[in-house]
Amino acid sequence: MKRAIIIIVLVGMFGWAIYDLVSQSKSNDISNLSGDERIENNVGLSIGNFAPNFRLQTLKGESVQLSDYHGSRVILNFWNTWCEPCRTEMPDLEKFYQDKDVVVLAVNLVNTEPSKQKIRDFVKDLDLQFPVLLDEGNDVGLIYEIHQIPTSFMIDSNGIIQYKALGVLNYELIDQEFEKMD
Repeated sequence: MKRAIIIIVLVGMFGWAIYDLVSQSKSNDISNLSGDERIENNVGLSIGNFAPNFRLQTLKGESVQLSDYHGSRVILNFWNTWCEPCRTEMPDLEKFYQDKDVVVLAVNLVNTEPSKQKIRDFVKDLDLQFPVLLDEGNDVGLIYEIHQIPTSFMIDSNGIIQYKALGVLNYELIDQEFEKMD
């Protein structure tokens, strides 16, 4: 009987030692990664994740990608011209863009628009000065799992999502969340 108990204890201790060794090596895996590898392993849509990178054309025909703005705080906003809540929040986004040191990237989900001219007219009517990006194939919309518009992500200067808003933002809310970011 004593012999069985000793064997069970030794097997349990051996099992625990292996478990502990494996779990330590997994937790060290991320800390041993280079910066780029660490980002790839922590990209997602939750607060605290690195925002997924993408490349899109602006309304003016320039190619930009989110990573171009590393080092800057970014408000990434998904919208459409026919969306009344989007129209409501755009003046506040423009005012915030003018008042603060922030990049606003307004991603239009083009495939639901009647025409690109409608987008141009919308931007002109509201005198939007920030970059308007065209997601013609809804590729970025799918990456960011956009099911409701407007949807906005506030991304800090390290590329990490700090806030996510489903629905309309107003100036006060933008300012409140912006002040929490580095």
